[in-house]
Amino acid sequence: MNSQVLSFGTSDLQAALPFIPGNTTNHSHSVGSRTIDTDPSEEEPEEEVEIFDDKKKKAVPPLNFALVENGIFRSGHPMPINFDFLASLRLKTIIYLGDKEDNTAYYEWIESQGINFKYFRMESVSEPFKANNPEALTNALHLILDSTNYPILIHSNKGKHRIGVLVGLMRKLLQGWALSGIFDEYDRYAAGKGEGDLEFIEIFQPVLEYEERCKPGFLRTY
Repeated sequence: MNSQVLSFGTSDLQAALPFIPGNTTNHSHSVGSRTIDTDPSEEEPEEEVEIFDDKKKKAVPPLNFALVENGIFRSGHPMPINFDFLASLRLKTIIYLGDKEDNTAYYEWIESQGINFKYFRMESVSEPFKANNPEALTNALHLILDSTNYPILIHSNKGKHRIGVLVGLMRKLLQGWALSGIFDEYDRYAAGKGEGDLEFIEIFQPVLEYEERCKPGFLRTY
């Protein structure tokens, strides 16, 4: 196995002519041997029939759905109304960072689609009592470093803070974004509440391994 190790530093989606007054067109009907002229304005209009196609369903994306990079999507927790939309993405992997474990309909749908589901329990940060889970985030990053897992959906409960941290770490460690850009992207979804998350993104420096043949095209190596 040809594998690489990354160690990072801080720098680093006209069938019928309508009647028109003055129109000289002759409108007549033959009845036996007689021809009866008729006024088009007195003819009964055809009844319009509205056809409903049950096969045409609206595709509804999950809460806070967005494209992160080619083959990587982010969102809040999917609901049954989102399943048709997600099926259109032909997902191979779903990463869930959260703490909801009563999602029977969701788990059954995932199994029916043959999707590889990775659940990393990670509670919402509540300073100073609960912090981000370094192990869960490192495991998620390793999955993102393997392009054979794509297309991939990463989601939390609302698609704000926990996924914001994961995407922020991806931007910093895998793509070399500046912290200012990372923080701006985080704020677009988090809408406040996140000083602890931003600090975590800034100081977290894991050592990540990847296989050269499977690395994603956006990976920035040093």
